[in-house]
Amino acid sequence: MDNQDNIMPADGRELHEECGVFGVFGVEDAANLTYYGLHALQHRGQEACGIVRVDENREFKRVKGEGLVTEVFNEKNLAALGSGDMAIGHVRYTTAGGGGIENVQPFLFRHHTGNFALAHNGNLVNSKELARYLEDGGSLFQSTSDSELLAHLIKKDRGDKHRIHNIVDALNMIEGAFAFLIMTANKLYVCRDKYGLRPVSIGRLNGGYVVSSETCALDVVGAKFVRDVEPGEIVIIDREGLHSVHYSQFKRHYMCAMEYVYFARPDSDIEGVNVHAYRKESGRLLYREAPVDADIVIAVPDSSVSAAIGYSEESGIPYEMGLVKNRYVGRTFIQPSQELRDKGVRMKLSAVRSIVNGKRVVMIDDSIVRGTTSRRIVSLLKEAGAVEVHVRIASPPYSHPCFYGVDTATYDELISSRLSVEELCRKIGADSLVFLSEEGLYRSGGRKELCTACFTGRYPTALYGSMEDVYREGKF
Repeated sequence: MDNQDNIMPADGRELHEECGVFGVFGVEDAANLTYYGLHALQHRGQEACGIVRVDENREFKRVKGEGLVTEVFNEKNLAALGSGDMAIGHVRYTTAGGGGIENVQPFLFRHHTGNFALAHNGNLVNSKELARYLEDGGSLFQSTSDSELLAHLIKKDRGDKHRIHNIVDALNMIEGAFAFLIMTANKLYVCRDKYGLRPVSIGRLNGGYVVSSETCALDVVGAKFVRDVEPGEIVIIDREGLHSVHYSQFKRHYMCAMEYVYFARPDSDIEGVNVHAYRKESGRLLYREAPVDADIVIAVPDSSVSAAIGYSEESGIPYEMGLVKNRYVGRTFIQPSQELRDKGVRMKLSAVRSIVNGKRVVMIDDSIVRGTTSRRIVSLLKEAGAVEVHVRIASPPYSHPCFYGVDTATYDELISSRLSVEELCRKIGADSLVFLSEEGLYRSGGRKELCTACFTGRYPTALYGSMEDVYREGKF
């Protein structure tokens, strides 16, 4: 991951997951294929992207830039990447440590023992300690990204023949959430953290392999899903096929619950659980836990639609499109006055007056993080004539910072860390407010393990340095 000060849109709602990774081995036109894969993963990162490919002469070529995939890549620079059947790509948000082109991945490292490229989804919680250790040993960093640390930890003096030993040693020094892609001139290494916090899957295509943060990108490029990379596993892909090395015997399946709740595309399967099906079941459970008499069920588009459908089906209350999203208000939208900035939600969402007027409305959303948008949407619905607005949230109160790659780094940002449910209900102007239980999170996907740290404060890893200060003192 790349860490940076939070960059929030005017409405203050969106959570940003840090990035997505995509890789190709043994398939012609790998760079073009990676372009389509990154486009499918665009929801995981909209600030920057890049592709590195290796050609038949073992030469590395990179194109990267700030912006959307369709903005950074065009016919000319895709052609400049040239031929080759190996490539890795990356889309990113920034969440703490530095923006700028120097932090855009994949990183490319040139060394006399062999060049390699690296892309990372996740966040290392001991990055400061590792950076200090490496700097004391003479390392110089090209960026302020914690992703670069792995490259410096991989001891290159043994050469590519024994690189796997270097990678094993390096992965055992880092702590946190990660899915790493490491591409050498003739191999692709796919590494997943031992806690299973971040997803990464492998697919088969035209005799070669494709790897992706989400299975939706495998489907887009026509790859057939093979399997997930296991926690604590390194999958080596070379001309002989797939090989597996387990760098840690400690293995858990603490998949980030927010992958199911918010981040992942609904057509993705994460560890065997379809995201749409998970969200729909969470809506069903939400009704069982918090029934209400109402006339219609509506969703805050788009990630809440599946949960709203589930709530409607379980309750028998009709599902309606009470809110419409303006899809042309993008990340570069410039609001020309303070008055319009204060009404930012109206730029993105409109209430359908003829649907909500005179109705008792159940409004389903996936989460409440900062609270600003929820208050404005409730107000929007009541101005459109809704006589009651009952808010139901398809996750527990988001009350603790995430240190694993989501851009919530302080308690001050999280309204549920300061207000009770009753206080928050009054704050947003709702007639009632209920959150899904923690048990509901597990039951929605039939899961025994999840990372629910942002809801419970139970962090699966140790915390280090200033992160411990946040946890203990509630400040950064």
